Amino acid sequence: MSADVFSIIGSALNAQDMRMGAISSNLANAAAVAAPGQTPYRAHELVFQAAPVEGGEGDTNMGVQVIATVQSNAPSQRRYDPGNPYADSTGYVTGSNVSTVDEMVNMIDSSNSYSASVAMLQQASRIDQQIINSFQVT
Repeated sequence: MSADVFSIIGSALNAQDMRMGAISSNLANAAAVAAPGQTPYRAHELVFQAAPVEGGEGDTNMGVQVIATVQSNAPSQRRYDPGNPYADSTGYVTGSNVSTVDEMVNMIDSSNSYSASVAMLQQASRIDQQIINSFQVT
């Protein structure tokens, strides 16, 4: 049974690790601007899905996996900056559609989910150790 728990928790940790990578990429490109006629950076969002994970005795339980990375459909940001070399003929530059506030909220949520999974992993390990200790002859 504990192998099942470890597989499920492992899938959650992996999914949150991938989510944190997408968030990092989005934050790194938040201030990016595109040359006129070019497509600016679009925020990446992960799509999660319940997915089978192998258990210890060949049982199949449901964990989580990332099934796709999609680009956000939020509008690009335009700002007036006529001195910028990427400004169009009207003086506007087109930047990414990344909201740093939203990404920070996503980062906190992902970090909390990761921490909760680690806590569950530690508790499952303690329970396994207690079971092993209960069979030891003193």
